[in-house]
Amino acid sequence: MQQFTDRQIEIMEAATNRISKFGIQNLTIKTLAEDIGLSEPALYRHFKSKNEILFSLLEYFKTEMKNRIQSIPLKATDTEADKLRAIFNSQLQTFVSKPAIVSVIFAESIFHYEEKLSNKVSEIMDMMQEFVKANISKGKELGQYNKLIGASTLTTIIIGGIRMTVLKWKLSGHKSNLIKDGNAVLDGILKMIEK
Repeated sequence: MQQFTDRQIEIMEAATNRISKFGIQNLTIKTLAEDIGLSEPALYRHFKSKNEILFSLLEYFKTEMKNRIQSIPLKATDTEADKLRAIFNSQLQTFVSKPAIVSVIFAESIFHYEEKLSNKVSEIMDMMQEFVKANISKGKELGQYNKLIGASTLTTIIIGGIRMTVLKWKLSGHKSNLIKDGNAVLDGILKMIEK
């Protein structure tokens, strides 16, 4: 895992704020340097390029996401469905509190020609898929979920449904209620698969 300096974290947070306000297309080294009162050469001492800042942001989010999901407080009486709700609630709350990260993760069309950034977004998606697939597999094993649909397919359905909800929230200018809508989608899917 990459360690970031306080200054790098400050730069990444400023980049996140700029993306939140003006969109990812308006993130430049020049405007970012102005935002935090640094000269461009000073900023280049911390990051070589805009893409390195975006890559670091994604890495930072990936590490934060893994630690956050792995440390969700669970009770022994929680079902796999309860655990899955907790994972998605954690993700949705993070998106609501840091909407710019959604802009970065959902910018794969912009990253299309930037293999390093595309790969980092894939790593984040793969990690989420692993958490969900492990939950589905365990739920089936414990007899809490029916076995009609395979774990991989169910994982795709769940993540696809949530992803569509996040995208609609993003396109609404964050006006819809992401947590309520995301939970409604997840609850609907769980009703279909819980025994």
